[in-house]
Amino acid sequence: MFNIFNIFCFATLRLCVRLVFSVMGFCVVLFLMPLASMALAPDEIVVVANRNAAKSISLAKYYIEKRKIPEKNLILLWTTDKESCSREEYDKKIAPPIRRHILEKHRPFKIRCLLTVYGVPLKIRGTQASESETTALDRLSEEKTGLNLRLESGEVVDNTEKELLTRQIKQIGNKIQKLRFSQNTGASLDSELSLLLKPDNDIRSWTPNPYFVGFQKQKTGIEKKDVLMVSRLDGPNPEIVRRIIDDSISAEKNGLSGTAYIDARWPDPGKKSVSGYALYDKSLHEAAGIIERNGVTPVILEETSELFAPGRCKSAALYCGWYRLARYIDAFEWQPGSVGYHIASSECITLRNKNSQVWCKRMLEEGVAATIGPVGEPYVQSFPLPAIFFKFLTEGNLSLAECYILSVPYLSWKQVLVGDPLYRPFKIKQKTKACLTPRQGEVGGKYTLTSTA
Repeated sequence: MFNIFNIFCFATLRLCVRLVFSVMGFCVVLFLMPLASMALAPDEIVVVANRNAAKSISLAKYYIEKRKIPEKNLILLWTTDKESCSREEYDKKIAPPIRRHILEKHRPFKIRCLLTVYGVPLKIRGTQASESETTALDRLSEEKTGLNLRLESGEVVDNTEKELLTRQIKQIGNKIQKLRFSQNTGASLDSELSLLLKPDNDIRSWTPNPYFVGFQKQKTGIEKKDVLMVSRLDGPNPEIVRRIIDDSISAEKNGLSGTAYIDARWPDPGKKSVSGYALYDKSLHEAAGIIERNGVTPVILEETSELFAPGRCKSAALYCGWYRLARYIDAFEWQPGSVGYHIASSECITLRNKNSQVWCKRMLEEGVAATIGPVGEPYVQSFPLPAIFFKFLTEGNLSLAECYILSVPYLSWKQVLVGDPLYRPFKIKQKTKACLTPRQGEVGGKYTLTSTA
C-alpha cells in the first residue's frame, strides 16, 4: 500500500545507496559477514514444478540431480501452465501447498530459497480496484481535466494564476499516480513467493526488502526470517532451461571468462548528489569500477545516450545497461554462464511469446545463464542496484540468489530473477588483463567507449 513509509523509502534510497557506494560502511560489512560465510547450500532450496506443464517435472529432477538437492525438497503443484495466473489461483493452488511443505517437512528456517521451474506461472494478475478507489480516481481525473481545459482555453491571462493552475494540475497528477500505485496488486509470482511465510502481508504495491543493503538501518515492517530468496529456471523452451543449468555448472567449475559491458547514458557525475534515473546511471558507473577492481573481467563502459551497436560486444560475460524498451539489440556474443540485465519496464513480461523482443527472453535465447527483469511497470527504484549486485557477484563469496536479495529494494512486486540460485560464476577467481583496441580509451581507471559508432 502506498503510505508514508513508501514515500520515506523513496527519499532514503538515494542516501542509503550513496553510503553503500562509499566503501560499504562498517555496519553493512558486519551485517553481511554471517551471510558471506554461509553461502546458500543445496539442501536449503525447495524446487517447485507444475504437474500440468510438459517438461516441468523432468527439468526440476534434472536440476535436483545435478545440484544434489534432496529429493524431498521437490514440490509438485496442480496449477495453470499459462504464464499468468489469477490472484485466486495463487492463493488457493500455489501458495498453500508450498507453505505447508516448508512448515511441515522442514525444521524452521532450514529452507532459505525457492526455485520455480519452467511451467510454473510467471506473474499474478492484479485484482480490480474497490468501488471507493475507482470513484476517487474518477473524481481526481475529472478535476485534472477541468483544470487543463481552463488553462488551455485562454480564459486565464494572469501569469500568477497560470502558475497556480499548473501547480494544482501537477499536484492532482501526483495524487492520481499514488492512488493507481496503491491499487496495484499485480506481481511477479516469484516476488510474491518471497513473502510466502508472511501470508498477512499487504499485497497492494510493494514491500521494502529487509535484506536490501540500503535499508539496513531502516525499519521495513518485515523481518528477515519472513523472507525467502526466490529464483526461476525458465525460458522460451525446455532446451534453454537445460542449457542454463549446464552452463552455470560448467562456468562455476571452470571460471567465467570474457568482458563486462556496462551501458550508462551519461558521464559519471562524480561526487554530485543525484536521484531517480541519475542515481541508477551513477550506479552503472560504480558497477564498472567495482568489476574492474575485483579483477574478474576486463570492463568496457559506454557512457553516452547511444547503446552498444549490433555485433559490438564480443565475448560478453557480464552486462548491465539501459534504456531501450522491449527492443533487444543483438550486440552481444554471450559467453556460456554469462549474467546480465537491462533496466527497462516489462522486460520479463513474457518468456514464451515467439514474437516478443523483450530483453529477458531474447537474452536467454541468445545464451545468457542468468538475467533479471520486471513483469510490468516496476518504477526504476525497484530494480536491483547494479553496483551492489555486481559487487557481490564478482567477489565470488555469495550465490546468485544471495546477490539478488541483497541488491533488490522491494518484494511482493514486479522483479524476477532467472537463473540457477546456487550459481557462483567467480567461485574460481580469474585475474584477467584487459586488452583494448586502439579505438577504445582508458578513462579514469575504467575502460570506456566514447561512442558506439
